[in-house]
Amino acid sequence: MGGLRFLVLGASFPVFRVFVCRVGGAQVVVVAPRAIMFSRLQPHLDGDIENLVGVVWSSRILSGCGNLQIVKELHWHFILLLRLRNGCGLFDLFGDFPSATNNLYIVYLGERQHEDADHATASHHSILASVLGSKDVASESILYSYKHGFSGFSAMLTEPQAETIRGLPGVVSVKMNQMHSTHTTRSWDFMRLPYGQPNGVLASAGMGEGIIIGVIDSGIWPESPSFSDDGYDPPPARWKGTCQSGKSFSSKSCNNKIIGARWYADVVNETQLVGEFLSPRDLNGHGTHVASIAAGNIVHNTSFYGLASGVARGGAPRAQIAVYKACWSVGAPPADATCSEAAVMKAIDDAIHDGVDILSMSILSVLGHIPAFHAVAKGIPVVYAAGNFGPYAQMVGNVAPWLFTVAASTIDRLFPTAITLGNGQTLTGQSLFADMERANQFHKMKLYLDTMCNLTVANSTDVKGSIVLCFSTTSVLPIAQLYGLASAVINNGGEGFIFTQQSTDFLVAWQFRAMSIPCVSVDLEVAYKIIQYFSTSHNPVAKVSLTQTTTGSVIPAPKIAAFSSRGPNSVYPTILKPDIAAPGVNILAAAPQVGIYKELGLYFFDSGTSMACPHVSGIVAVLKSLHPDWSPAALKSALMTTAYITDNNGLPLLADATPNKIADPFDYGAGFLNPTQASDPGLIYDIDASDYQKLFNCMLGSDTNGSCTATESSLFDLNLPSIAIPNLKSSETVSRTVTNVGQPDAVYKASVEPPAGVDMLVEPMTLVFGTDTSSQSFKVTFKAMRKIQGDYSFGNLAWHDGGSHFVRIPIAVRVVIEDSYSTVS
Repeated sequence: MGGLRFLVLGASFPVFRVFVCRVGGAQVVVVAPRAIMFSRLQPHLDGDIENLVGVVWSSRILSGCGNLQIVKELHWHFILLLRLRNGCGLFDLFGDFPSATNNLYIVYLGERQHEDADHATASHHSILASVLGSKDVASESILYSYKHGFSGFSAMLTEPQAETIRGLPGVVSVKMNQMHSTHTTRSWDFMRLPYGQPNGVLASAGMGEGIIIGVIDSGIWPESPSFSDDGYDPPPARWKGTCQSGKSFSSKSCNNKIIGARWYADVVNETQLVGEFLSPRDLNGHGTHVASIAAGNIVHNTSFYGLASGVARGGAPRAQIAVYKACWSVGAPPADATCSEAAVMKAIDDAIHDGVDILSMSILSVLGHIPAFHAVAKGIPVVYAAGNFGPYAQMVGNVAPWLFTVAASTIDRLFPTAITLGNGQTLTGQSLFADMERANQFHKMKLYLDTMCNLTVANSTDVKGSIVLCFSTTSVLPIAQLYGLASAVINNGGEGFIFTQQSTDFLVAWQFRAMSIPCVSVDLEVAYKIIQYFSTSHNPVAKVSLTQTTTGSVIPAPKIAAFSSRGPNSVYPTILKPDIAAPGVNILAAAPQVGIYKELGLYFFDSGTSMACPHVSGIVAVLKSLHPDWSPAALKSALMTTAYITDNNGLPLLADATPNKIADPFDYGAGFLNPTQASDPGLIYDIDASDYQKLFNCMLGSDTNGSCTATESSLFDLNLPSIAIPNLKSSETVSRTVTNVGQPDAVYKASVEPPAGVDMLVEPMTLVFGTDTSSQSFKVTFKAMRKIQGDYSFGNLAWHDGGSHFVRIPIAVRVVIEDSYSTVS
């Protein structure tokens, strides 16, 4: 081999420098990461570096290698093989080195240390270069530099490199990137927020004009009439955003309604982007839908094939929208969208810089994203979805106290669909069936009970011309399984699909069959009546009528949706979550005109806490128009303390579950959104962002003084418009402060509804406000009346001024004997 020796130095990148060195009279080929400079090589050699042979990239052969020619080079995570040619012929060089597996890590540095954003980015490169060896490699490794609302970066690193960075001065946290998921013609009228009242809240707020709502989601379809800019003024002078172009989206796609758009695809697997728009344009549909709920224009005569007809509009129809596409379709729509945490963080950072007034995020995380805290600290309310993992307890997400976490509810609208049997009996289910040519025609019936209701049977049985009955009396079939069965019925020429289903509040899945065959869900009571007819008839037949729309107080509403994630807060039980409930079931809103959505029309239905979230975002925009100086905490307090806990008939709110139950604060937080009353709440529970700081540090694991236990204990006294005590042994006293935002001279008296088994004392019972006394504090003492290892019970504390202000907060208390116990069985 011509006297050549081979040396490999700790390679951890797929980019290498190859050196030919003179060592003791012999030539040595040195393969090292490109990050390693000459000075880093010198300690390993006993001679001088003779000349640089070249730079080798994975699966690439470069020329100009001096007296050596690289013939073949292969790279795996653990092995590097170089085949070199010199005057003595071919030879192979092998080297083993540590794993080169790189993952995306998020490095959080806390508050910005530099006002100049470019200076902040340069400091990020310097930190990374100190670990990787050069600023060039650092620049290649960094995906996002967070430099506006906070400081940090995301970069491709190995675990050892990430661990090294964790130990550097000024580094608050380093964690691997995670992927998160994204979790209306009638809803605003149901919430008593009509747009036509000249003296109403919307009119007083200018319908949100001048407010900018930032929507971090899957993009937007700018041509929708919900986003027309007719009659809009240009963006305000304070706006610093941009309109980032891309596939099928030019700078002209923005307008005076959609005033900014950015997209973040750097960290998404390319295989997942097939068919996607590499631009702010929405393929998934989720982003377009939620943006129109928050701030869509007033659009008349909208419907879904005649269903749910009316006026579509957002909560703040004159607000402007800034779009941040950080979520991408993982398949052809309708499909879930996936959102990289690193991309979402960059979107929040950009939104802070751009000048949004509110952030609406229908994305699920455990605590909420790190920079959301910095947005709130800068006066930007951040509204999150609670998640779609109900009705199970402790599944609520986005539980940090500075966030506004929204549960989902129904509205007073149903879609009854009549099933007429051959004996003349008419029964009712629910559907979204709109095909006039297939409606009201009798067809023979085929019945499949329990285990017979499966794809194998549906595909192997002659169902052509039949209405298939799929009745499960012993189990609950998942929606995905039912949808697959319906597809099999359609593919085999069936004329209808009637199935049993518990209340899931996911009727929207069947809109994609609206113009094929009737797919009707029924409860077991209706199913047994159909079975009885089927078993006694020699020729059982049935017909299905077109779906109708029914609204009004005859439909008890709102009810908390079955899928809406419930409390208690599993991370910080002393913080009650969710905060509030808003419409999130069968919401009709804007659709992108692509794929299957194009077949449905300009508007489509969707359900989820994702839909509830922008309802609150829109109302927060309206309140911010009326009260521009209110903090995010004050805006949240106004909505929580005025929320309803009774339905449209004055009865306690219910929660869809198995079985349905009377709802409690773990279902709805403070209650159901009441926008009109929230504009004049009387009192607010305000919180300065600095009050959150210690808890925020503990969440990041950056507590250096060992005070997190004390911090979490002091959460009882965080001035939230709710109280949660998860471990009441004997007694506990909490304090709160309220600020008068109503008439200067006011007297409020306490109204107490203690949780069952708990004695509750408020001191003082009367609060007096004057021109010199705008804030008053009070204490609430809770005493366990029994020594038990109990479960949560619920109550309320309200302050009433004898007039229109009834300022109520929810209370949840669990009496315990021991701190450590489990109710799981």
